[in-house]
Amino acid sequence: MEKFSKKGAELKAENSIQATIRQFFIQTEGIFDAVMMPMRVPAQDSYAWIMVKNRDLLADSVPIAPIMPVNAAKAIKRFTRKGEAKLKVAVLIKPCEVRAAVELTKLNQINLDKVTIFSYDCPGALPMQDYIDDPAAGETKFQSILADNIWNSKEVKPTCQICDKFYLPAGDVHFAFDEGRVIAIANSDKGNDVLSQMNLKAEYSLDNWESSINEIKAKRLLAKEQTYSVVKGKVEGFDNLLDTFAACIGCHNCQSACPICYCRQCYFDSATAKPNSDVMMLRAEKRGGLTLPLDRIMFHVGRMAHMSLSCVSCGLCSDACPVNIPVAKIFSYVGSQTQQAFEYVAGDSLGDALPMKEYKTEELSELTALLNNTESPEGSDE
Repeated sequence: MEKFSKKGAELKAENSIQATIRQFFIQTEGIFDAVMMPMRVPAQDSYAWIMVKNRDLLADSVPIAPIMPVNAAKAIKRFTRKGEAKLKVAVLIKPCEVRAAVELTKLNQINLDKVTIFSYDCPGALPMQDYIDDPAAGETKFQSILADNIWNSKEVKPTCQICDKFYLPAGDVHFAFDEGRVIAIANSDKGNDVLSQMNLKAEYSLDNWESSINEIKAKRLLAKEQTYSVVKGKVEGFDNLLDTFAACIGCHNCQSACPICYCRQCYFDSATAKPNSDVMMLRAEKRGGLTLPLDRIMFHVGRMAHMSLSCVSCGLCSDACPVNIPVAKIFSYVGSQTQQAFEYVAGDSLGDALPMKEYKTEELSELTALLNNTESPEGSDE
């Protein structure tokens, strides 16, 4: 973690972290046209993203929701899908959602010109199915995690337990939690402008917060290393892939839930990827049989090739899997390997070019050398 030389602005404390953040956004009228954050649905069994102009409606909002029904980057994408938004909007999202929004911005799916992103130190989110089974118990469990400052809970999603990027992502303003205090950290020019307009002065030292973050991060990195060592054996080698995805029913829910899968139509959902009965019979005769649904391994490998560079390990794919395949752990591991190969961290910065999308001039000489090395020697019969 980088050494922070700057300070943060301590917010006026309410009766809880949730209430303190909620009050902050209630006071943003005149700075933002609208605010977007989670709110519990009327049935009290899930959460939905809301965007409101009337700050009175924020009284029922839940800034830090216990679950992730959808990655909020998708909500931002829908709001800005036709370019620059008409309203100036403040959006409060989790760090992994910030990173997804950064990746989608690089892929020209999001326009952040009038969007100011707020984030917070994230304790994680509960698995969707656990919450759905008993929403009341889930609420109690999560509020205890938040109130008791539990940062390595076994109750949150597996990907949350190994997330080492749970703090200060590439947003504009970040809410840091330090011994019950909420500290607003400006992380961009936009962020500085917001705090200035709200007359919040950065006078609070971040040293203690930084020390706490490093301790939490060290534990999560150890957990990540242990998790990846297990996952490696499940995905390296074709036979291991077959075993791991044997229970896949081909629903493609993981693709639908993924914030990075942004294609209007996936190849595997197209008519081209769905052979007619004659082609299926020919394939069956050639192979001696077919397993249904078709091309399960091709689908997952294709998804890995398509989005592993931008995977932010949000865990939505596992939440969406009806047969409990640990797809989030798998994609997190594969994504880490792909990103390491390209010396890239998904969503780390808007200034970092996305590999395979933009090229540097000096990389052309590397490509030329690679091609020369693969050419057949002069005089070869080939």
